[in-house]
This record gives sequence, structure tokens and C-alpha cells, in this order.
Amino acid sequence: MAEDSHDKAADLRHKLIRNFNQVPRERYTRPPLYDSLVGAVSDGTLARKLGCGIDTVAPGQQSCPYHFHHTQEEMFIILEGQGTLRVAGERLPIQAGDVIFIPCGPEYPHHILNTSEAELKYLSISTQERPEVCEYPDSGKLAVFSKGPAFIQRRDKGLDYWDGEP
Repeated sequence: MAEDSHDKAADLRHKLIRNFNQVPRERYTRPPLYDSLVGAVSDGTLARKLGCGIDTVAPGQQSCPYHFHHTQEEMFIILEGQGTLRVAGERLPIQAGDVIFIPCGPEYPHHILNTSEAELKYLSISTQERPEVCEYPDSGKLAVFSKGPAFIQRRDKGLDYWDGEP
């Protein structure tokens, strides 16, 4: 019976608990602006409505383009360092200990910039509604995320609703 309890506890731990310091990371770079180390904290857990990642952004860099979500809300918890939150056309200083809440919608385009000389580390937490639509105001792109690869298009290259229909 004790063995069954140990197995159940180990199974629960695997499904429910992650240590963000031990999550495998992948480096994403696109000079001259983007350089970050990213790990998927919630992958492989039983989480269905929440997602969590850990991002470490190099000094003077950022992890993603300026964007807003149509359905997903996001929260960022700054673990180490300092930087700048670009949101709704403003630039706000951020530092370790700050918790940032970003609602969905075009009023809150955002991204985090590491404007310091040291690494900036934060947790990215979001709701995981699918399909999701993101817009990128700086580049005029629109992205649709569903199952499988994202569909990305520029707004000005869109088709008429009736295009290709009889």
C-alpha cells in the first residue's frame, strides 16, 4: 500500500508541479533586437486554461514584437532585473517584484524591453483560449493561432470575403 501511495504522489508531482529553474530552455535570437532564453513551464502538466513560460532577456534586447491579443489575458512576474514595459504607447519602468496585468484588446498592445545592462528574467502567464488572434501594430501583421502552425498575414494584404467563391 505504501508503494501505491508513493507512485500516486510521484505521478501527481509530475502532472502538477514544475520548477521554473529546471525547465529546458531554448534560445531565440533575431539580431539586432531579439535575444531571449525561453522555457515552457506549463508544458506537460494538467493545466488546460493557463500557460506559463519563463523568459530571460539579454541586456538591450526584447523577446517578442509589440502586440495585443484578442482573447488571451497575460500576466508577467518580474523575477530578476529591470527594464521597460511598452504598453498602450507608453514606456513604464519595471523591476524585480513587479506583477504586470495585461487585458486583451487593442487598447493594450505591449512588450517587455530589457533596457538595462543585466539579464531580465520573468514569468509569462496567460490564459490559453484557442483560437487566438494577435495583432502587431508596428508591422501591420495579424496572426491566428489554433491547432498547428500559426497563420500570419498583413492586414493590407487580406482578401475580400467573397474572394474565390462562386
